[in-house]
Amino acid sequence: MKTPQNPHVVILPFPAQGHVKPMLNLAMLLSNAGIRITFVTSKAVLDPLVQQINLTSFRTRFPSFQFNSLSDGFPTKITRESYASVSLLLVDVFDTIAKVTPRLFRELIASLCDDEDGDESSRPTCVIADGIMSFAIEVGDEFGIPVISFRTYSATCTWVYFHLQKLVDQRFIPFQQGEFDCPITCIPGLENKIRLRDLPSVCRQRNSEENTMLQFYMDQASAMSKASALILNTFNELEPDSISQLGSVFPNVYAIGPLQSLSREIIPNLDSVSSDGTLWKKDRSCMAWLDRQQPKSVLYISFGSFLTLTRDQRLEFWHGIVNSKKPFLWVTRSGSILDASDSNNVPAELVTATSERGLIVNWVPQEEVLAHAAIGGFLTHCGWNSTLEGITAGVGMIGWPGLADQQVNSRCIEEIWKVGIDIKDMCDRARVENGVRRLMDGSDQEMVDRLNELRRLARQSLAIGGSSFGNLKRLIEDMSKMSSKIYQD
Repeated sequence: MKTPQNPHVVILPFPAQGHVKPMLNLAMLLSNAGIRITFVTSKAVLDPLVQQINLTSFRTRFPSFQFNSLSDGFPTKITRESYASVSLLLVDVFDTIAKVTPRLFRELIASLCDDEDGDESSRPTCVIADGIMSFAIEVGDEFGIPVISFRTYSATCTWVYFHLQKLVDQRFIPFQQGEFDCPITCIPGLENKIRLRDLPSVCRQRNSEENTMLQFYMDQASAMSKASALILNTFNELEPDSISQLGSVFPNVYAIGPLQSLSREIIPNLDSVSSDGTLWKKDRSCMAWLDRQQPKSVLYISFGSFLTLTRDQRLEFWHGIVNSKKPFLWVTRSGSILDASDSNNVPAELVTATSERGLIVNWVPQEEVLAHAAIGGFLTHCGWNSTLEGITAGVGMIGWPGLADQQVNSRCIEEIWKVGIDIKDMCDRARVENGVRRLMDGSDQEMVDRLNELRRLARQSLAIGGSSFGNLKRLIEDMSKMSSKIYQD
C-alpha cells in the first residue's frame, strides 16, 4: 500500500472563456481546501488568462496550483472573422481538438503517473473534465483515475442535451422555420415548457455544419454519462427539477454555483491575487460613469465574449435602446461586429443620443457592473455565466440568445424563472424599445418579486449551511475518498 497523499486534481476546460471562467473558480476553491491542482488548457487561452493574474501573489496564495498548456491544434489564435459562420468555426475547433488534444492529454496524465523523481503526490487522483472534452473519461479509465464531468451549462440545458437523440427519434428535430413554436413534450420535467425555438442552436440544422454539430453533442452526452459524477455551476433552489433528473444519470451531482460568487465568499481577498477567468482586459472607467447615474436607471448591454452582430442588427438594437430614452452602458468588444468596415456610417441621432446618455466600452468587470446601484436592466446573449450573474445581482434581463445553450437559458429567464423577457429570433427596434421600457419601468411586480427572491436564494446557497456551500464540502470530502482509494490500490 502506498502512503496516502492529498488529492491531486487535473482540471481540463474547453478552451473558451465561458468554460474556463467557472472551472478556474472551482480550481481555486479546491486549491484553497488543500487540494493540489493542475489546470490544463490551450496556449491560446493560457497566455491571456495569466496576463490578468498577479502570478507572484497567486502562487503565494495557491502554492499547489500549476498551470499547464496543451496544443489545441491551431497554429495561431483563431478569430470569428476568419469563418463564414459560427457553425463552420465550431466544427473546425471541435474537429481539430478531437484530432490533437486526446493524445497530448494522455501523455500528460502518463507523465504525472510516472514521475521520474518518484514523487507519489504527482499522480492524479481525479480528473475534472469539461462535458465536451469527454475523451478524458477514456484516458482516466486507462490509468485508473476517476473522471468527473463539469458541465458549464445550466442544469436545464444539460438535461435537454441528454434528450437530443430522443428528439431526433420522435421527429421533433430537424425542424423548419414555420414550426418554431411547437411545444416539446418528450423531456421529463420540461413538458410543454419549452418550444422548438428554445432548443440548443444545433437543433436547427440549417446547414451541414449544424448536422455535424448535432451529432457531436449527442456523442458527447452519451460519453459524458460514463463519468463518475457531474458538477454544475448552479444552485439547487434555482433548478431543483433538472438537478434531480440528472441524478438519474449520474451517481453524484454537485450543484455548486454561482461559482464566481462562491469563490469570493470563501477565499479571502481573492480579487487582489486572481482574475475572474476573463481573457479580456477590463475598462474600469465605466464605474465612475455609473456612479454619476440615478439608481436603477441604466441598461447594461453585453453579448458576451463570442457572439457577433451584423451591422444591421447592431443598428436595430442601437435605435431601440436610444428610443427607450434610458441611459445605457454597452460592451462592444473588438471583432464583435461582422461587417465593421462601414462602422463609421452611423446615423447622427444615434451618435448624439449616445454622447448624451450612453457609454460604449470594450470590456467591463461585469459582476461589479451588475451589482452597481445604477443598473436597472441587462440586455444579454444569455450565456450561462452572464445569466447566473444577472440572477445573483437581482437584475432583470432581456434575452437575445445566439448559440448553444443560450436558447434554453433565454426561455428559462422568461417562462420558468420569470425574471426577464425573451426576444430570441427577433431583432427590430420597436421590439427592443418595448422590451427595455417594460423591463425597467418596474410595473411587473411578479418579475420584481422573483428577482428579489432568487437573489436571496442565490446568496443563501453560498453561506455556511447553504446548498452550494454544502455541495462543495461534499465534493472535497469525496475527492479525499477517491485519493485514499487510489493509494490503497
